[in-house]
Amino acid sequence: MGKLDGRVVVITGAARGQGEQEARLFAAEGARVLLGDVLDERGAAVAKDIGEDRARYVRLDVSREEDWAAAVATAKEAFGGSVDGLVNNAGILRFNELTATPLAEFQQVVQVNQVGAFLGIKAVAPEIEAAGGGTIVNTSSYTGLTGMAYVGAYAATKAAILGLTRVAALELAAKNIRVNAMCPGAVDTPMANPGLLDPAGPTAESRDAMAELYRRVVPMGRVGRPEEIARLALFLTSEDSSYITGQPFVIDGGWMAGVSIL
Repeated sequence: MGKLDGRVVVITGAARGQGEQEARLFAAEGARVLLGDVLDERGAAVAKDIGEDRARYVRLDVSREEDWAAAVATAKEAFGGSVDGLVNNAGILRFNELTATPLAEFQQVVQVNQVGAFLGIKAVAPEIEAAGGGTIVNTSSYTGLTGMAYVGAYAATKAAILGLTRVAALELAAKNIRVNAMCPGAVDTPMANPGLLDPAGPTAESRDAMAELYRRVVPMGRVGRPEEIARLALFLTSEDSSYITGQPFVIDGGWMAGVSIL
């Protein structure tokens, strides 16, 4: 038996990185998963690889309310009429000095990261209630709890997601819906390491530079792996966390614990 047997879960940003690993793990644990993303070719390939009996892909721009409505309808049609889980994983990151950040860039990050999470809750929570209860997992960040230079727009949205998570947990608890947030530190995904997007892969030099950076700043001495974040998402979606709601969960290799002089 899997930890998610009988569950139907919508996962956004599921074409690669954390979202892909969440979709694969959830399916392996018995869930049927709707993968949403704007990377159509990649998302469809992941869903096909997981298997048609366990996964479907749908184009989902999380900043568009009509896309959410279509995604929910697709999930219900494909998997028997109900949805009882959501992982708001989709997000974008832009590096810029705060005072040099164009308004359009700031608003773009807000639309995807913050508005996307809001619309996901708005669209899926009524379905979860109708199914008798379930879970919502929002993806915040280490930067939602502490500062980091040159990611002002991103950090602002991730802090907002924590507030949204707490309010949703309070409002939805009576409907048997638990809402929690993950706060990853550095994770080895294309968003955090654009070199992964190169068809040839990141160069040995860029890999070495990244490894040295995280060796210095992360107590555990390395960057996180997407599958490690997926396991936290599984915990928060399964009955293992049945008495937990409204909480942020930091998963950062000890980065936020403090500064080491060694």
